[in-house]
Amino acid sequence: MRGSTKTILLTAALSFGGIVVGPAHAAAAPAPGPERVCGSGFARVAQGKQAVRTPSGAVFGYVHLLYNRRTGHTCVTTIKSRNLGVATFVSATVTTQKRGASSSGGGKNEGRQVKYYLGPLKVYGKGRCVRYSGTIWDDGRGAAVATARWKSWGDCG
Repeated sequence: MRGSTKTILLTAALSFGGIVVGPAHAAAAPAPGPERVCGSGFARVAQGKQAVRTPSGAVFGYVHLLYNRRTGHTCVTTIKSRNLGVATFVSATVTTQKRGASSSGGGKNEGRQVKYYLGPLKVYGKGRCVRYSGTIWDDGRGAAVATARWKSWGDCG
């Protein structure tokens, strides 16, 4: 009986070791969530996640809109879901508009080569409506551009 117990324990240990070692061969680590990118106090808003899609419908990632009630700031980040760990061009834009105003009140736009995500882009948004967008380029074979934009003014904080 003592020999069979050792065999069972050895088999269990080897099985467990196989499970632990297996994930080391997995793909690149995922990008952080938008709350982590934007920082403490930021929370997602309704309709604050838009898929960044190619014209054919392929999703390259997501652009996120978050808001911090304490500071009144809005944050946008574009996070890749494809080509993780490979530098590709990614952009994010956030524009604010005072309620009832006919023009924008300001905003930020940034674009550059990144491996996982772009952002955070933060603007003061208390009492203002917001538009945001994101773009991700696939530089590989059959290169494509994916975009997402919230076309109308919304989330009027």
